[in-house]
Amino acid sequence: MTSRLLPATAAALLLLAPLCAGCTSDAAPVDDGGAAAGDASSRPAVPTSADQLEALLVTQVPSGLPQVADDELDPPAGEKTIDDVAGYGDDAPRQRRVLTDYGYLRGWERFWRSGNALTSVFLDQFSGAEGAASYAEDLARNDAEYYGGLLDRAPGDLPAECVLMVRNDPEPRHGLTGSAAFAWCATGVFTVAVAAVAGSTADARAELAAVTAAQLDRLPAG
Repeated sequence: MTSRLLPATAAALLLLAPLCAGCTSDAAPVDDGGAAAGDASSRPAVPTSADQLEALLVTQVPSGLPQVADDELDPPAGEKTIDDVAGYGDDAPRQRRVLTDYGYLRGWERFWRSGNALTSVFLDQFSGAEGAASYAEDLARNDAEYYGGLLDRAPGDLPAECVLMVRNDPEPRHGLTGSAAFAWCATGVFTVAVAAVAGSTADARAELAAVTAAQLDRLPAG
């Protein structure tokens, strides 16, 4: 298992992008680990370290999938530096230049899995909102090209800042073992990328929607 859901997620983005200008449909809410949501005054501060960024990630998913230990993945999940993300591609120096133009600061990845069911959350922080928005947009576009999916820019079950893609019958060559749903969101200086693979499209989309909303609620406002 690789720590990126599939090869396209990071490598395709950095190679192609221009320099930036099992749950059920009635799944229970995500346990957000006690993070405050709601008005801006109750939100945490913008992270200045990887540990602070990690504290913003959701800790459970509504499907009840167990979390995969970071070091059980290759490369490991968990904390991501600009060099880690650049290393996903074939030309790491060029990848690093692209990420620098995005204003990439730090990231964190977390996975939950049991059998063929898989949920992943990637949280990345940038120096400015423009870089975060460009990164999310290019990531969505390139992953859509890789998987052959269509982007839904106004999904009714996701926040307005998110783009959705659903693959009902993914091709085996992409490594997906069930129906898959993907979301890419930009909010302030953060991007959130969530993916869910489940036994049905409804289950994958329900998991995705709940996890995405919970993750966005944990982030600092603005």
